[in-house]
Amino acid sequence: MDVETESIPRLELEAVIGFNGHVSSGLRVHPDNEHMIYPLGCTIILKRIKDGKQEFLHGHANNVTCISVSKSGLYIASGQVNFMGFKATIIIWDYATRTIYTELVLHKAKVEALAFSPNDKYLVSLGGQDDGSIVVWNIETKQAICGSPASAQSAGHSLILQYSNTNDNIFVSAGSGTLRVWELDLANRKIRPTECQTGKLKRTVKCLEISEDDQFIFCGTMTGDIMKVNLKTKLLNHCGPAKSKYSMGVNVIKILKSGDLLVGCGSGTVTLCSGTNFKSLKKVDLEKAVTSIATLGDGNEFFVGTEAAQMYRFSYENFKVELISTSHNDAVKDVAILFGTSELFATCSDEDIRVWYTGKPKELLRITIPNVTCNSVDFMFNGQSIISAWNDGKIRLFGPESGKLMLTIHNAHTMGATAIAGTRDCKRIVSGGGEGQVCVWELKPHSYRLLEAMKKHKAAVTCLKIKSDDTECVSASSDGTCIIWDIVRFVVRQMMIANTLFRTVCYHPEEFQIITSGTDRKVAYWDVFEGKSALRQLEASQSGAINGMHISQDGKYFVTGGDDKLVKVWDYMLGGVTHIGVGHGGSITSVKICSNSRNLVSTSADGAILCWKFPHLPSS
Repeated sequence: MDVETESIPRLELEAVIGFNGHVSSGLRVHPDNEHMIYPLGCTIILKRIKDGKQEFLHGHANNVTCISVSKSGLYIASGQVNFMGFKATIIIWDYATRTIYTELVLHKAKVEALAFSPNDKYLVSLGGQDDGSIVVWNIETKQAICGSPASAQSAGHSLILQYSNTNDNIFVSAGSGTLRVWELDLANRKIRPTECQTGKLKRTVKCLEISEDDQFIFCGTMTGDIMKVNLKTKLLNHCGPAKSKYSMGVNVIKILKSGDLLVGCGSGTVTLCSGTNFKSLKKVDLEKAVTSIATLGDGNEFFVGTEAAQMYRFSYENFKVELISTSHNDAVKDVAILFGTSELFATCSDEDIRVWYTGKPKELLRITIPNVTCNSVDFMFNGQSIISAWNDGKIRLFGPESGKLMLTIHNAHTMGATAIAGTRDCKRIVSGGGEGQVCVWELKPHSYRLLEAMKKHKAAVTCLKIKSDDTECVSASSDGTCIIWDIVRFVVRQMMIANTLFRTVCYHPEEFQIITSGTDRKVAYWDVFEGKSALRQLEASQSGAINGMHISQDGKYFVTGGDDKLVKVWDYMLGGVTHIGVGHGGSITSVKICSNSRNLVSTSADGAILCWKFPHLPSS
């Protein structure tokens, strides 16, 4: 973050909807059995199991790639990814105070895995494939003790780490064709590896679990079998199941008190299997690959996280499954808040539209259309339908409660529908397409009529806004033009030209000015009647385009978000930033302020939806 933004007040984060299901074993349960810990972008979320209350740990500058929780529960460690040539940070957090205990910087580009020693003395970290080293850190002195290349030159990359349950000096690393037991020699500041002998078996190990008595290492492999290796002798004890292997590889293993194993597969299956011969006892199929299993207390209940960014709660006795949390697992393209409320909003992403309730952030409705992407979504002013623009060139209207398809406008745009807006009288829709056309549609009870197709833009229409009296609309395009259209006579009223790819446009509520923004990182003010040149330009971002912008209902403030991952609230007249929101791990794709100026919602390319408290009270 820029030095000059350090002193600006922070936006208060109210809720986060999202979970990065691609982080291996990213979902953890804290030893106090009261909180779940999981990553989303560059934020770590602590969620109270009882009532869903969230707390946030901010400190990483890029996406979190691994999480570990110490056995005592005093510390949480998290590693991140960084750009090539830069070092990736490990942060150790003090759990009690929710603050950074220390930052450790040594690995290049990515931290692959982390593990705490059983008595909280040491933290061991594994770098990504561009780094390839293992480092042991002393938690008390916050210094590195020693390091070593993670695998022999003849073997592949190491992917996973696990510490012994009883000995602070022994840990295990594994990966592509490598399985090593390491011993820390503190006196000589060295770590010494011993290769485990697996005979003719050549496997890529994706997950490790060590039995509580430190007798055996259980390794889940990409092939779909489990290897049981003796930790003392380093010899292969058993490999199974012999016949029906786990589909698409074993992603995660958890050992239960009974000695049985919980296994999560790449196919989305969660299996309870025997700890001796690895035969399946019970199984449940979930959506997409299982990446995390976290046991609660003595293992009677456990949580499962999947690549579909969903979390499930299992009961061990009857293997009953309950879906407890859902979120987008792809980039969120757009967000729309229902007029007159701050409780309901809709988001769209690849293949689906979802309606959310902000009170206790949860998904109320999911509308899925396979193999097509929804580019833009909006509520009709009366709240009786959701209008949406899709990349197959169709416009679809859905019921906001049932999710039922009410109307489809076929072949609305030849290169996909990219932007959409509805008039206040709810009788017309204006849509923009990838070919640059702006179309006005009249809605009838069960049909529609094209009133006019207006072609002036040379590239995709990126944003549409309609004036409150329904007589004109403004369209922004990536051809560097912004056009105000008369949607009664269907003619151009005004055209603004700038050396930028416009991404977003907004009418000031008094409708004498519009503001635009895009890839030039500037917010430009334009006069609606005399739009030849911008009245004013603000430098909105130090790095990256502005992708989303919205004005408050009283016109005093507006909010921007873009590739710099910061949500900024601006004073419209003074042109200065009043508050900054830090928390997104990906580029911000859209931002909206609710009509009563109570909160604002921002979405990003990593699938996150963040709900912020709007800092300024609306003027009466």
